[in-house]
Amino acid sequence: MRTLLPTRPHHAKLDVSLAIVNIVLLLIFFFLATGRLLNPAGPGIELSETRNLPLDALPSPILVVDNAGGWTLDGRPLAPELLDAAVQTLPDPAVLHILIDRGAPAETLLGLVARPELSEVTLRLVTLRRRTGS
Repeated sequence: MRTLLPTRPHHAKLDVSLAIVNIVLLLIFFFLATGRLLNPAGPGIELSETRNLPLDALPSPILVVDNAGGWTLDGRPLAPELLDAAVQTLPDPAVLHILIDRGAPAETLLGLVARPELSEVTLRLVTLRRRTGS
């Protein structure tokens, strides 16, 4: 006795959605990995923190940016357009400490560290912790 099985369709469609998802995920991982290698995480700013330190004992040279946008370099007023001349007077290796108010807009700090005059200078951000409570 012979049983007949249903015939297979000759034009069966393949489901390629899993292969497409795998390719898309591989591309995402590739661009994440190469983007991180080509664009480092930050501009290389060392963050330091001071505690209970009087203002006259801050590191030198220090550029203080106040809330109004005024600049002082080691206690002397400095116009932003004269930053290049001030940087030229720094001893080698050139290190500049920056003190900016915690509440200052991020654009102020980012604009300062992105200035071309500071491209060859090691920048260190100095913050003051305010005591609360006592």
